[in-house]
Amino acid sequence: MNNDIVLRARNVAKTYAEGKLHTPVLSNVSFELAWPGDSTRVPARRCGCTFCQKHGGIWTSNPAGTLHVRIARPEHVSRYEFGTATAEFVVCAQCGAVPLVTSRIDGRVHAVVNVNTFDDFDSACLTIAPASFDGEEVEDRLARRRRNWIGDVRVEEGRA
Repeated sequence: MNNDIVLRARNVAKTYAEGKLHTPVLSNVSFELAWPGDSTRVPARRCGCTFCQKHGGIWTSNPAGTLHVRIARPEHVSRYEFGTATAEFVVCAQCGAVPLVTSRIDGRVHAVVNVNTFDDFDSACLTIAPASFDGEEVEDRLARRRRNWIGDVRVEEGRA
């Protein structure tokens, strides 16, 4: 199996995943995820919290990857935070999909993306594991995100 099967490949050294939401506000939220390396499997976490269960949240990240997010019309996006206010869920106000979650840690944005919003992706390449973060202390949570989430994140808002 080659990288073209796992994620849409742009060159031999990197693989990419692209995603966008299909709403009346055509592709308001879109992203490109560069996934370095030569993996044929994409690890993902199925969060057991009520929010993720109801919104189809199956999250992946590669700490060595890069993520470029475009939000054409920010007024059509809602942002949701849980009680700890350490992460921001980006929610399409038109269709309710949640394509990504961001967390600002030490002045740097980290993120995970929802594999259910990938385009042209073979879901058979996913390795999905259950995840629960109930009871995790805030400092432990931020340290885990620093280690495991995408650390090179660029978000552009207001460009069509």
